[in-house]
Amino acid sequence: MSVPTIGLPKDTLMRIGLRHAENIHYQSTPDELVQDTLRIGEGELNDTGALVIKTGEFTGRSPKDKFTVKDELTAGTVHWNEFNIPIEEKYFHVIQKKILNYLDEQPELWVRDCYACADERYRLNIRVVNEKPWTNLFAYNMFLRPEEEELDDFKPEWTILSAPGLKLDPKECGTRQHNAAVVSFKYKTILIAGTGYTGETKKGVFTILNYLLPQEQNVLSMHCSANMGENGDTAVFFGLSGTGKTTLSADPARKLIGDDEHGWTEDSIFNFEGGCYAKLINLSEEKEPEIFSAIRPGAIVENTQFIPGTNKINFDDSTITENTRVSYPLHFVSNAQEPSVGGIPKNIFFLTCDAFGVLPPVSKLTPGQAMYQFISGYTAKVAGTEAGVTEPKPTFSACFGAPFLPLHPGKYAQMLGERMQKHGANVWLINTGWTGGAYGTGHRMKLGYTRAMITAALEGKLDNVETITDPVFGVAIPKAVPGVPDHILQPRNTWADKAAYDEKAKYLAGLFTKNFEKYASGVSAEVLQAAPQAY
Repeated sequence: MSVPTIGLPKDTLMRIGLRHAENIHYQSTPDELVQDTLRIGEGELNDTGALVIKTGEFTGRSPKDKFTVKDELTAGTVHWNEFNIPIEEKYFHVIQKKILNYLDEQPELWVRDCYACADERYRLNIRVVNEKPWTNLFAYNMFLRPEEEELDDFKPEWTILSAPGLKLDPKECGTRQHNAAVVSFKYKTILIAGTGYTGETKKGVFTILNYLLPQEQNVLSMHCSANMGENGDTAVFFGLSGTGKTTLSADPARKLIGDDEHGWTEDSIFNFEGGCYAKLINLSEEKEPEIFSAIRPGAIVENTQFIPGTNKINFDDSTITENTRVSYPLHFVSNAQEPSVGGIPKNIFFLTCDAFGVLPPVSKLTPGQAMYQFISGYTAKVAGTEAGVTEPKPTFSACFGAPFLPLHPGKYAQMLGERMQKHGANVWLINTGWTGGAYGTGHRMKLGYTRAMITAALEGKLDNVETITDPVFGVAIPKAVPGVPDHILQPRNTWADKAAYDEKAKYLAGLFTKNFEKYASGVSAEVLQAAPQAY
């Protein structure tokens, strides 16, 4: 609908800072947003009716261009590092003014009121103002959707201003280059300029929840997916993008709570979001039927190519990026849990994509090992998830989500440790990465095997099995898992050159030890003893 809009008076826009904008589409339906995108020539429909768009210059997050305003609120609370990059408050005002002036000049804008946190006790109201209709559709898909009657007295706590077409002057705006995502906790605003990658909106909200919930509500915020069995048993899956959170939590035998961002309270797990944002590269209906079937009217497919002469998506084509994506509302999943709330988790999975092919595909962790692995957050950055990453690159990301954690990692680790101890959850390390050799020599672990390992753990079939202790990492490796060949459970057995494996395991152990040095003074002896032992 266009101005004058019911429920969004002109003075509301003026309070945001928009004084001249006239053609405002407020709370548009998904179909209206799709039609608007087609009308302005920025999208196409595929053969199943999903909207296919290109995000432009940026097809992944740009971590070096994400800034947090350093002011009296954040100076002593944010853990300033390579991910939490400070920017002066004066530059926030400069950038905000530029974005507002830019948006005011646009022929039309799209505005949406939505919220985060499925547990009503922690609900956060958000207003997004978009230059592009497809970014507004992304907000519809990914955030929670108020009922129509709730809009009459909707009061946004946070505002997101998105202007992908605006290129900033770095010298004038205090930025690194022409794009930026800026968070101000003082002004409760997220500014996004110069990038059309929709994930910046999603992760901006995740960042603010990771700051607010642990400090103000005693809720552990987590970069994880979660699902629930028929008996109400909840499982959570930690891991960075590309390690399998979305894929492995989409289990037809279990209810999906959410695929990426959750909070752990005293009595529940709840989803922050109202949708899923799944990777599409090499997608097949056979391997990932839930994601495949979600590509339908209302879904947004990003940066894919069509099979020449058709409007069928070529899921194997990485010409634009490896980080091809689809966003869709949670109700597109046939077995979605509504509302997106579950009980205290009985099983916790740490997903790692080991590019060295050293870690076992499944192993059980002691409490000390669980804390060590959580604080370490070892994985590999998968190609395309971030700008400049073109092949898997080993990395350590504290709490499996360092780019989104404004507080010191020790805060999240402490909260997780307290909850694991209190509730006695099983903790498993799952390697979804390479086997039979490192990247370039070995091959990626078969998804079917990984699913079988996780199912066995969830069903209690690994609780009392005979195990072998990994000589380097000390974890307990099951000698047998139903549906999985025994020989792949011991990674050394899968390497043709055993000496090469030993050398690579020793090298990876050294990387773990070196990375953990910065945390060593703040953890218990039990956690320190969980460090790998190079032999």
